[in-house]
Amino acid sequence: MRSDPTILHVDLDAFFAAVEQRDKPSLRGKPVVVGGVGGRGVVATASYEARAFGVRSAMSTAEARSRCPHAAFLSGRFGAYRDTSAKVMALLRELSPLVEPLSLDEAFVDLVAAGVPDVSVEGVTRLARELKDAVHDVTGGLCGSVGIATSKLVAKIGSDLEKPDGLVVVPPGTEQDLLRPMKVTVIPGVGPATAERLRRVGVHTVQELERISQDELVRIVGQAHGTSLYRLARADDDRPVVAEREAKSVSVEGTYDTDLVDKRLLEGLLDRQSAQVTERLRKARLSGRTVTVKIRLHDFSTHTRSVTLAGPTDNARTVSRLARTLLGEVDTSGGVRLLGVGVSGLADWIQEDLFAEYDEEAAREAEAQADAEVAALAAAALERVTRPRQWAPGMDVVHAEHGPGWVWGSGIGRVTVRFETAETGPGPVRTFRAGDPDLTARPSPSRVDEAPA
Repeated sequence: MRSDPTILHVDLDAFFAAVEQRDKPSLRGKPVVVGGVGGRGVVATASYEARAFGVRSAMSTAEARSRCPHAAFLSGRFGAYRDTSAKVMALLRELSPLVEPLSLDEAFVDLVAAGVPDVSVEGVTRLARELKDAVHDVTGGLCGSVGIATSKLVAKIGSDLEKPDGLVVVPPGTEQDLLRPMKVTVIPGVGPATAERLRRVGVHTVQELERISQDELVRIVGQAHGTSLYRLARADDDRPVVAEREAKSVSVEGTYDTDLVDKRLLEGLLDRQSAQVTERLRKARLSGRTVTVKIRLHDFSTHTRSVTLAGPTDNARTVSRLARTLLGEVDTSGGVRLLGVGVSGLADWIQEDLFAEYDEEAAREAEAQADAEVAALAAAALERVTRPRQWAPGMDVVHAEHGPGWVWGSGIGRVTVRFETAETGPGPVRTFRAGDPDLTARPSPSRVDEAPA
């Protein structure tokens, strides 16, 4: 355990919704819900204005609409989210060489590795205020909540205490006083099932959990989980900030602003991702036994399918064939937002003669051909955004006469656009035919580019 508050956790507030409000001036200060907009959709993020009406992440969109019918329901723009996240992560890495991202909108930072001269409560508080101002500037106005403490557990909890735009520094020695009144679900790993088991033995708060012996916790939730809970209930957390971990898997995934429905396009993307994954395996002199496909559908539901081989492989054709088969197990007719391929169960490089059939030059030619096919299919898919169902609420568009804007709504052969950008202020609303040749989707590299998972 550290003796000074030198672990910082930053969490961007209502991130997806905040990016939408930044880029769409007419939505600032108003309820915004990002997620699946269809009947089976799920809320990914809600702005604080929407949360005031009881809208929460993971809630069905149908329930969110009933609670806050006047909110703007948007399908999301992952290119914009990734770009904004990259700026924040770059800022954090300027502060410290040890930054551990947890997702697009949150990360741990090790202030010891940063060489911060004053790690007193006052000193790290000043540093946090400066960081919050820098985040605001680099993101164009977004707020981040910061928690600083002697451990990851307490720093992460601290960043959530005064949202939005919060700053909490937990003085050393006060960690247990902070945790004891809180619900036991504040501890990582205590989900609904574990919470129910603890409730049956009268445990609702961290203080009540602290009274349970380690042996009893092991009996209730198992050896590993019980031992961990026993320590965390006492704020005993010595996990370091880890910038790079030993690879347990190699994967590639891509997120797309426009839902992809063309089966040939999806298979072509899997082929290219499989080639990229196996190329990384060969460069690292690794191979793997388990192939996994990750698919996020139009309603933000995420599905994974895996298959394990009898022996490890780094062959692109083998991985691609398995990935295509796994894709067929999921109904993608409603559209795919994210697609990825991964290989796990890694093993050291196998003897060269076992891979004698592998022809590197032929593999490069096959990958180039796959790239050409994917590019052609992607172009065709993007052309089809003129169809009414492709005009997703919130997506960026541009009109030959009126300039850039975003889709306000669509249906019955029409699409309504509000013409504004982050720099223009609230703009006018106009309606067009869904097939108007002057109205096109604004290109985003996230539609066809893949990034490491």
